[in-house]
Amino acid sequence: MAFPSKCSYKSRAGRAWKAAPLTAAASLTAAAIAFTGVPLAQANPGGPNLPAVSGKAETKRQVENLDRAPVAVLTDQGVTLGWRMLGLDKDSVGFHVIRDGVQLTEEPIRDTTTYVDPAGTAASKYVIKTVGNGNGQDRLSAEFTPLAQNYLAIKLDKPADGVTPTGQAYSYTANDASVADLDGDGSYEIIQLWNPTNAQDNSKSGFTGNVYVDAYKMDGTKLWRIDLGRNIRAGAHYTQLLAYDFDGDGKAEVSMKTADGTTDGAGTVIGNAAADHRNSGGYILSGPEYLTVFNGATGTVMDTVPYDPPRGRVSAWGDGYGNRVDRFLAGVAYLDGEKPSLMFSRGYYTRTVLVTYDLVDGKLVKRWSFDSDIAGAEYRGQGNHNLSVADVDQDGKDEFVFGSMTIDDDGKPLYNTKLGHGDAIHTSDFDPSRPGLETFAVHESMSQSGNRGATFRDSATGEVIWSIPAARDTGRGAAGDIDPRYAGAEGWAVGGDAAWNSPVGYLMSAQGERIADKIPAANFLAWWDGDLLREIVDHDFDAAAGVGVPTVSKWNWETQSSDRLLTATGARTNNHTKGNPSLQADLLGDWREELAFPSSDSTELRIYTSTSPTEVRLRTLMHDTVYRTAVARENVAYNQPPHPSFFIGEGMEAPAKPNVTYAGTDK
Repeated sequence: MAFPSKCSYKSRAGRAWKAAPLTAAASLTAAAIAFTGVPLAQANPGGPNLPAVSGKAETKRQVENLDRAPVAVLTDQGVTLGWRMLGLDKDSVGFHVIRDGVQLTEEPIRDTTTYVDPAGTAASKYVIKTVGNGNGQDRLSAEFTPLAQNYLAIKLDKPADGVTPTGQAYSYTANDASVADLDGDGSYEIIQLWNPTNAQDNSKSGFTGNVYVDAYKMDGTKLWRIDLGRNIRAGAHYTQLLAYDFDGDGKAEVSMKTADGTTDGAGTVIGNAAADHRNSGGYILSGPEYLTVFNGATGTVMDTVPYDPPRGRVSAWGDGYGNRVDRFLAGVAYLDGEKPSLMFSRGYYTRTVLVTYDLVDGKLVKRWSFDSDIAGAEYRGQGNHNLSVADVDQDGKDEFVFGSMTIDDDGKPLYNTKLGHGDAIHTSDFDPSRPGLETFAVHESMSQSGNRGATFRDSATGEVIWSIPAARDTGRGAAGDIDPRYAGAEGWAVGGDAAWNSPVGYLMSAQGERIADKIPAANFLAWWDGDLLREIVDHDFDAAAGVGVPTVSKWNWETQSSDRLLTATGARTNNHTKGNPSLQADLLGDWREELAFPSSDSTELRIYTSTSPTEVRLRTLMHDTVYRTAVARENVAYNQPPHPSFFIGEGMEAPAKPNVTYAGTDK
C-alpha cells in the first residue's frame, strides 16, 4: 500500500491574510503543518483568537449524541491521534492526551483535534480527556490502542453463493453502506448492503440473487441480517437505504422498500413467504410492495405500510418492460426544522412522486405527497439519479433538491429549472461571496438543457449563474475547492463532444471563469490531507476485471494533473466505473473524512483514515445536518459525496456553532 507521509503545495501567492478566514496549508508533513500567515489554530472556531460566527435564531435540530470517536494509527513518526470536537462543545473546549495513565499534554489542546506522540508504540494505551465544557461534559474517552495500518478493518459475514432459476451461479460483494448509532452508545454502527454479482440495471433483464442488509459494530460484531427476498430485484436503483434516528429516542432506525418474502433480523417474514412475482425476464412488475421501518438495534420490523405510490400500470411510467417504473430515490429531511422525516420516491424520467413520513410511536405516518401528475406536466422528467437535501430558502426547514426542480418542505414546488434529468448533483455554499447555497448539476438531455452540460445555480431560486456548454449527455461532474487561486469552490464536468469519462473538460471557478480544460476525476471528493482543499477520490480501474483499486489524489493546479496521496492496495471500489467508496463520512477522529472500501474479497470493510495531522479545528461534520443527511442519502442510486451547509476551503470563515440538540438527552 502506498501511503505517503509528505506532500507539498504552494498556497495562493501573496494572499493577504484576514483575521477571520482560514487558509490552506503551504506544506504538510507527518509531524507538523506550516501555514502562510498566522497558524490556522488561531483562526478556527475552537481557537482563542476567533469566536464562532453567530448563527440565526432557529429551531434546534435533533442530532446524534456521539462520543469522541478517538483513533490512533502507528506510523514511522510514532503514533498519530485524532478525536471529535462535538456540535455543542464550547468554543474554548480543550483536550488532554493520556498515554498508559500518564498525561502527555501540559496545557489543554485548544487549537486542533490531532496529536502526534513520537514515543508512542503499538502497545500504547490512550485516553482523551475533555476539559472546559462544564455541565458534566468533561469526561474521559474510552481507552484505545493504535491501529497497525491506516484503516480499521471490520470483519464481514459474506453471504453464501447462489444459483438463479435459470441455472446461473452468482456470489456476493459488499456494496454500498450507511452509518448510524443503532444502539444509542454514542458510537456508529455500519449498515452494509450486499449485492449479488448478477445485480442488474433496470434497463437490463435477468434474474438476480437476493439482496441482504447487515449491521455491524465497529469491532466487527454482527448485530443482524435482513434478507430482502426474491421479490426485490438487485441493482443500484431498487434498494435505497435510510438509517437515521427518526423518533428521537437516541437509537437509529433503518428503512427501505420491502416485498413478499422479506425476512427481518429475527426471522419474521413480511407478506407471503411463498410468493414469487418474478417474470421470465427477472423483473418484478406485480405483487404487493411495502415500505418497512426496522428497529436498528435488532433488525426487527417496527412498521410496514404499502409502498406509495403503487406501480399501477407499468407503461404509465414511460415504458412497458419495467425500467422507469422502478427508479427509486430516498432521503432524510428536517421538514419541520426540528425532527428528521423520511422521503421515498418513484420515477424521475417521466412521472415523479415523492412521499414523506414521520415515525410516530413506532408507526409510519404520512406527511405529504408530491405527484407530477397533479402538480403539472412541467414537473415530469426533472429528477436525477440522486438528490440533495438542504434548507435552501433559509426558512429553517429542509427542501429536496430533486434534480432540476426543488420541492419545498410542505410538498409544493419551490421552483423548476426545466433543465431535465442528470446523473450528478452537488449542493453546498460553494460561493461564499453570494448569500445562501448553490447547486452544481450535470444534464443529460441537450434539448431540455439548451446544450448546457452542467449548470451552477442559486439553490433557493433556480437562477442559473453560469453553465458549461455541451453537445451530448454530460455524465460526470463534481464541485469542491481544489484550486486556492480562485475564491470559493471549483466545478468541473466533461464538456463539448468529449466522452463522459474523458480527462478533458471544463474546470470553472465559482464565479464562472473557465480556468482549465483538464479536469480531475469527478467520482468522489474528500477532505483528507490536513489542509482546507478537498482531495480527489477515484480508482485505478481494471476494465478487464471490472474492479477498481481506490485512490486519493491532490489536484495540482500548476501542472493540471492529480498527484497521488493514497493507493489502497487490497481494497476495491464499488459500482463499476463509478468508482465510489461503500461509504464516505466523518466517522473517526477529527473533522476530516474517512473512506470505507471493501477488501478485494469482500471479507472485511476497511475504514481508511488520514495519518496526517492538521491544525484546522472544526466540529465534527456529522453535527451539520446538511452533511449528515447527505451521508444518509449517499448510498442512493448513483452515489455522490456529502457536502456541508458551509464553505470549507481557502479563505473560509469560521462556521457558526450548529443550533442542535442531542437525541435522547436534554442537551
